[in-house]
Amino acid sequence: MLAVIVFGVAIVRTYITPHRVKKWVAGRTEGVGNVVAAILGIPTPFCSCSAVPLFIRFVESRVPLGITFSFLIASPLINEVAAAMLLAMFGWQIALIYIVSGLIIAIVAGVIIGRLHLESEVEEFVYKCKLHDLAEKIMNWKDRVDFGISESKSITLKVLPYIIIGIAIAAVIHGYAPADFLVNIAGPDNPLAVPIAVLIGIPLYSNAAGMIPIMEVLTAKGMALGTALAFMMAVIGLSLPEMIILRKVTKIKLLVFFAGILFVSFALTGYLFNAILG
Repeated sequence: MLAVIVFGVAIVRTYITPHRVKKWVAGRTEGVGNVVAAILGIPTPFCSCSAVPLFIRFVESRVPLGITFSFLIASPLINEVAAAMLLAMFGWQIALIYIVSGLIIAIVAGVIIGRLHLESEVEEFVYKCKLHDLAEKIMNWKDRVDFGISESKSITLKVLPYIIIGIAIAAVIHGYAPADFLVNIAGPDNPLAVPIAVLIGIPLYSNAAGMIPIMEVLTAKGMALGTALAFMMAVIGLSLPEMIILRKVTKIKLLVFFAGILFVSFALTGYLFNAILG
C-alpha cells in the first residue's frame, strides 16, 4: 500500500515542481493563496532542510509571508507516507482527519501570520538573495512512470528504517511502559494531556513514518487518539531542528509567533478530536 501510494504521489509531483509552486502562489490574494499553498504542500513533502531555500524563493518572488508559511507548514506536516500508514492501521476516517486537520492548521496559521504583518522580522539578506530556477525537464508519460517507480522504490526503502525503528520503540513501550503512567500523564482523564504531549514532541525529530507505530501503541496504552495526533504533529511540524533552520532566515519574533501559533493549533486539534472521537 505504501509503495503504491508513494508511486501515485510521485506522478502528481512531476506536475507540481518547485518552480510551478512558486508561480502558482505568487500574486494570490490572502485566503485563496493560503488554500492553494496548503494544498500544493501535500504532494510536495519537503523536509525541514529545504525550508531555507524555499523560503528565500518565495520571498524573492514577492509571495506574501502568510502564504509562504501556509506552504512551509503543510509540506512537512501532511505526509503521504504517514497518511498511507494511518489508513492501514487506523482506517480511512483517521487518515482523512490527519489530512484535513493539517490543511486547516496550515491555512489558518498562514492567514494569522499574514495579518500580523511581520515582513520586517525576516532577515535582511533574504530580500537581497537571487536564486535562479534551473530549466525544467520536459517529461512524457513514460518519463513520469519511470520517475514514479524510482521514487516509490527510493522513498519506501528510505523510510523503511524509520518504520522499523518506530516499531521497535513501540514494542518497548508496549512491553515495558506502565499503562497507568501513560494514562495518568497523557490519558483522557488529564485535562492538560494535549499540551503536555505537544511540548514533549517539540524537542524530538522523526520521520512521519516512524511516528505511526509509536502513535498506535500509545493509543493502545490509553492515550486518547487526539492527544496522540497532536504529539505526532508536534514532532513532524514543530521540531527543534526545523526552528533552528528557520532561524537562519527569520528573526526571533517571527519564529516565536510561528511556533506559538502552531503550538496552539496542534493543542486545539488534539482537544477537538478527543471530543469528537470520545
